[in-house]
Amino acid sequence: MDKVRIEEVQSTTKKNRIATHTHIKGLGLEANGRAIPWAAGFVGQGEAREAAGLVVDMIRQKKMAGRALLLAGPPGTGKTALALGISQELGSKVPFCPMVGSEVYSSEVKKTEVLMENFRRAIGLRIKENKEVTELTPEETESVTGGYGKSISHVIIGLKTVKGTKQLKLDPTIYDALIKEKVAVGDVIYIEANSGAVKRVGRSDAFATEFDLEAEEYVPLPKGEVHKKKEIVQDVTLHDLDAANARPQGGQDILSLMGQMMKPRKTEITDKLRQEINKVVNRYIDEGVAELVPGVLFIDEVHMLDMECFSYLNRALESSLSPIVIFATNRGICNVRGTDMASPHGIPVDLLDRLVIIRTQTYDLEEMIKILVIRAQVEELAIDDDSLAYLGEIGQRTSLRHAVQLLSPASIVAKMNGRDKICKADLEEVDTLYLDAKSSAKVLQEQQEKYIS
Repeated sequence: MDKVRIEEVQSTTKKNRIATHTHIKGLGLEANGRAIPWAAGFVGQGEAREAAGLVVDMIRQKKMAGRALLLAGPPGTGKTALALGISQELGSKVPFCPMVGSEVYSSEVKKTEVLMENFRRAIGLRIKENKEVTELTPEETESVTGGYGKSISHVIIGLKTVKGTKQLKLDPTIYDALIKEKVAVGDVIYIEANSGAVKRVGRSDAFATEFDLEAEEYVPLPKGEVHKKKEIVQDVTLHDLDAANARPQGGQDILSLMGQMMKPRKTEITDKLRQEINKVVNRYIDEGVAELVPGVLFIDEVHMLDMECFSYLNRALESSLSPIVIFATNRGICNVRGTDMASPHGIPVDLLDRLVIIRTQTYDLEEMIKILVIRAQVEELAIDDDSLAYLGEIGQRTSLRHAVQLLSPASIVAKMNGRDKICKADLEEVDTLYLDAKSSAKVLQEQQEKYIS
């Protein structure tokens, strides 16, 4: 008789994709702003992190709008990690828009248009409005159809809160919203009086039973009156408003425009449209209905931009509606793209004069080994101390990025050799298989005649 094969069932939980900077969770600072040597995924770069922490404080106090920051340092010294650390410290409510300098070059869209769009993605607007909301638990729903082929004329719905019950005769469009939200008797929902938007909050805990197997979130019966005022806070970006208004249909109210976001018809976002939106936004800010939230625009590889882009950035930074701009570059003194003019970091001197510059330093051997320990933990790889020391030496000889990239192939070689832990022999094997940039350039020099130039 054949043996029955028994296998362990793998977990069905989703694994998060591990990226280059997955381990960065913040800037790793103490309450007084001092950098903790090894914290939040960061190792070293104490001065740069403390300087970035001050920038975060200025952003929170709204004293940084219209200013720009430059992260400058050799490749693999944590410039992108610093920018991500700043975004983590600011939290999800502050817009953070990353882009690369080369993104502006497109055959379809003007360079300045790409920059403008990303500028407006990085400027948030927090809209506060007291709306009349009907919060309810439907007891029974009844539709009056009148027979075959006739549309619903209205919906009668029973509403209940702690303080009382009501029956409402609602518009048929609300019936569609109720069906879409899969509302049933015993659900806690709210209906917005202005737009008729229906939101299902969960199931009333009064309908929960001991043997209920439904994966439902049970919520208490709403307190207070059936009709009540509720402050609605919406966080949008200026680009969201541009995109909503670029569609031909819709009302004048900023919040009503948000309902049109998913509709497919779209026209071009013009300067005139943006100016009109800026007027409305400024009026809402003056009336106290909305609050401007300047976010962060992060432009990596800034040396890829040309004079046209730099001139635009100079002007855009002076605008009243401007985000905080963080540039990053690994270039020294080089030509500004498209010109014969040499300048530090490939950035024109007049723009450099506006920037606050943070320098990142190369990592020493001890710091490299600590970073490799963190990366091994993130990638769930087992590695002994001797192997880490050897990998740190490889990093010093080549680059930190190359050393980090050798971890995964070394773990596969270890498994092929029947081991769970990476040892020095595995690293030596993969080090002979893969060249770093310096070694590759040396081979090209030595064998130049064999290549097409």
